[in-house]
Amino acid sequence: MKIKASRSYRAFQVANAVILMGVVVVTLFPFVNIVARSFSGERYVRSGEVNLLPKGFNLTTYETVMSDPMFWTNYRNTVVYTVVATAIAMVLTTCYAYVLSKKHIKGRGLLVGIAVFTMFFNGGLIPNYVLVSGLGLRNTIWAIVLPNAISVFNLLVMKAFFESLPEELEEAAAVDGLNTYGTLARIVLPLSKAVLATMILFYAVTYWNSWFSAFLYMDRSELFPVTVYLRNLIAGATSGTDQSASSDTSLQVAANIKAVTIVLTCLPIMLVYPFIQRYFVRGVMLGAVKG
Repeated sequence: MKIKASRSYRAFQVANAVILMGVVVVTLFPFVNIVARSFSGERYVRSGEVNLLPKGFNLTTYETVMSDPMFWTNYRNTVVYTVVATAIAMVLTTCYAYVLSKKHIKGRGLLVGIAVFTMFFNGGLIPNYVLVSGLGLRNTIWAIVLPNAISVFNLLVMKAFFESLPEELEEAAAVDGLNTYGTLARIVLPLSKAVLATMILFYAVTYWNSWFSAFLYMDRSELFPVTVYLRNLIAGATSGTDQSASSDTSLQVAANIKAVTIVLTCLPIMLVYPFIQRYFVRGVMLGAVKG
């Protein structure tokens, strides 16, 4: 028998729907506004007339940026850096977290302490620069990959997830003759798809958006990721040029270069995210709650 909802519960549902719709609108408005500004004319952008729809539809900035061969070179660099860095980070984080999840390992407390210590203390910018330079990593991909290869937050989430797996599974695998590496590869990792997908997303977004490491450790433009290219483009377009002496193209680029930059850097991640999102909440929750 269907139970009729009470008046107070129906009122709650309506209020809940209204509040959630308001949150969605407030969340989406800045993104829609940025996209609209990226396609709008210079006069409308500067006067603040652009809201949700483009005004004075204009592709000048997109054409200027995307017609530059260096843009595509730096974009390719970003893809390579992100893929390589994420792969290395996942291997190191997974192996480290798996070790920390074993309570019988001698020195486990020390290893956890070393990891947590780095969350609060680091050598600082100058010592890190001296170290990277001393190792000969400047102007190489390793200057971006190695210093940030393990995120302690991701490490602790994966550690908690591995601890939540039943110990009987690994005991059964050992009885069947699997060693530690075989157990990890054939038992643990197939059961960890949710948290692995979540960690891949975390690392990929971090490396994709990273620009300061490349800005600091690289001085050859053909090695820059696209974020540094667009950062330099913004700096050049908004460096206080004399508007009376600037061309129409320069004024248009300066007006909406920030919006175009945001769209070009966010678009790939936004296209990939829907395929990983279904693992996101489940992966974080499984890694945060034991049971």
